[in-house]
Amino acid sequence: MDLILAGEKRFLQLHELDEMRLQAYDNSMLYKERTKAWHDSKIKRKRFKTGDKVFLFQSKYKLKAPKLKSKWTGPYEVRKSFSSGYVELIGPTNNFTVNGHHLKHYHEEDEENAEVFEIGFYAINK
Repeated sequence: MDLILAGEKRFLQLHELDEMRLQAYDNSMLYKERTKAWHDSKIKRKRFKTGDKVFLFQSKYKLKAPKLKSKWTGPYEVRKSFSSGYVELIGPTNNFTVNGHHLKHYHEEDEENAEVFEIGFYAINK
C-alpha cells in the first residue's frame, strides 16, 4: 500500500503504453508505404504520342450511367502530350487539355484486312 511505489509503477505503465502506441503507428506507416510502393509498381503508365486517337471518359456517368449509354466519347486526336501526364486533344470544335488517366487508346480496324468467318447462318468479323 505504498503510494509512491504505486505511482512510479503507474508512471512506467503509461510510458510503456505510449511506446506501444508509437510502435503501432510506425508499423502502420511502414505497412502503408510498402502497400503504396507495391500498388504503384503495378500501375502501367499510358503513353500517348502526337497523332494517336483516344477515347475520353465522361465523368458525369461515373456514378450512374444510362443502361446502354457509353461512358466514353471520341475518338479524339492527341495534339501534345506533357510529361506531367496531361494531354492536349483536338476536338471537333476546339482544343482542350485533360488528364491522361481519363483516356484510353482507340484502335482503328481496317475493313480491308478484316477476316470473316462463316459459321452456319452467322458471319463473324475478326
